Amino acid sequence: MLTVKYSKDNQRPTQAVKNPRIAILMCTYNGERFLRQQLDSFFAQSHSNWTLVVSDDGSTDSTQQLLQHYIKQWGADRLYITNGPQRGYAANFLSLTRKAKTLVKADFYAWSDQDDIWQKDKLQTALHHIGNIHSEIPALYCGRTQLISASGSPIGKSTNFQRPPHFLNALVQSISGGNTMVFNQAALDLLQETHEDVTVASHDWWAYQLISGAGGMIYFDSDAKILYRQHEHNLIGSKLDWLARLKHLALVFHGLHSNWNTQNISALENMQHYLNDENRLRLQQFKIARQEKLPKRLLSFIKLGVYRQTVKGNIAMYASILLKTI
Repeated sequence: MLTVKYSKDNQRPTQAVKNPRIAILMCTYNGERFLRQQLDSFFAQSHSNWTLVVSDDGSTDSTQQLLQHYIKQWGADRLYITNGPQRGYAANFLSLTRKAKTLVKADFYAWSDQDDIWQKDKLQTALHHIGNIHSEIPALYCGRTQLISASGSPIGKSTNFQRPPHFLNALVQSISGGNTMVFNQAALDLLQETHEDVTVASHDWWAYQLISGAGGMIYFDSDAKILYRQHEHNLIGSKLDWLARLKHLALVFHGLHSNWNTQNISALENMQHYLNDENRLRLQQFKIARQEKLPKRLLSFIKLGVYRQTVKGNIAMYASILLKTI
């Protein structure tokens, strides 16, 4: 079992690994339409010491044939393919993360979707921000995205969050997509403790909650290093347009976030021995506050100090608290 012991005394820089190896963990499912562009963006990275591991979730198009073509082009030591559990995208990412060390040896790990495009300095930038973190501290890099249309045209950027990443934020909000995330070996060790039967709202939100809850380091990059493609088959896309926002808001007030929070609380309780003492207490306070009656429910959340990153987000959160849909 992983033993996690962090303190302020050991949160200091450690000597960086020279030319660290990065394992890119990609999940695919019928991704033939955009996959080639994503693969080519890996090959164009300024940090070239990487290996790609793909977990395919039962594609019925030419995804696997395309991957085999790249194996021939790059070499079998550069690209590995494994089978996903076929239980949805979050389960696929967590399954691949659990078995990553049995498939590839690496110092850092990067999640990747199948239909985006990485900026050339994506990996190099991530290493700049988390490469010197003490090896015992779970460290996670994430950030904004440049949104593009199906044809590749820029259509805006994701929100540039200003407030610091923290467990009190992670309890109520996911701030970044898994397609932006790069994390170190200590973070991988922590994520690998996630049981295969655990249900979470999404793998990226789970990473934010678990790593921040354990006292790890989270860096949010305000510069977009991912071209995040928006198309009709996105499982989770941006909510830039008002129609998408209104639809999401309607789902929130019909209990969407409440269901997600219930799942996340259960998952965190199963992993609470990895949370630090302060965040373990916050988790229990959050769980209890959701069930209290007004006005005690409102006062409990104010005292707890959970927050979202924007004014509008906090207004929506407190509306959910009042309506008991949080």
